[in-house]
Amino acid sequence: MAKYETMLITTATLDEEATAALVGKFKTLIEANGTIDSIDEWGKRRLAYPINDENEGVYTVINFTSEPDFPAELDRVYKITEGVMRSLIVAKED
Repeated sequence: MAKYETMLITTATLDEEATAALVGKFKTLIEANGTIDSIDEWGKRRLAYPINDENEGVYTVINFTSEPDFPAELDRVYKITEGVMRSLIVAKED
């Protein structure tokens, strides 16, 4: 098992319930393949540069532990999910 951190930026055009449902989908996926250590919801923030003509996004940071092959699958799901503007997964050193 290895430790990872993922940052997810979802579109700010979704209402609060839709954003929570979208993040909840990823929480469920991570829990099914590992354990969530912490979740830090930063909320709506201004982007450094426009993405898809949007200037704001909703940021969520999740620290989790999983098998080394799971982050590739998580990244694949991020890329095909509507409403996800950007995502990043990094391995954490202990």
